[in-house]
Amino acid sequence: MTPSERAAQTAPVRVTASGRETASVRETAQAWESLFRAQVAVMRRLQADPAFKELGIKEYDVLFTLTGCPEGGLRLNELNDHVLLAQSSLSRLVERLERKGLVTRRAAPDDGRGTLIALTEEGWATQKRIGRAHVREIARLLGGALDGGELAELTRLTGRLRDHVVEHHPL
Repeated sequence: MTPSERAAQTAPVRVTASGRETASVRETAQAWESLFRAQVAVMRRLQADPAFKELGIKEYDVLFTLTGCPEGGLRLNELNDHVLLAQSSLSRLVERLERKGLVTRRAAPDDGRGTLIALTEEGWATQKRIGRAHVREIARLLGGALDGGELAELTRLTGRLRDHVVEHHPL
């Protein structure tokens, strides 16, 4: 028996309130490192995808996020909850998208100070066009590595992780 196997047998088992065993700090760090490195490898390849020559991946992310919002649009802070940009960077990016005719800003009907950001018809068309190519590239990158069951499990695990972090560790 190796020293680490002996330590694992004698280490106290920690259990959460929900009855789940908790992972060690080392196991957690190894899982984070693996998740982070996989994400970096995938994102580098996606950023090089020819689909993003017309519009950068961060701009596309804003368009994609807006496709899932109510017809009225999203406030900047709501949009910011879904993209990986600082709010000041997001404000400048939205201004660029507005100049390109892809989004529109208008006063929120329930609050004269608030602003809603929504897709224009051209924004919808651009998102769909880029999105079709983007989804094919995602399938090419991930589909060769994981089968359908593994992709479903990855989706379940990352969703659970995201939900836990948001619920238990607010910003």
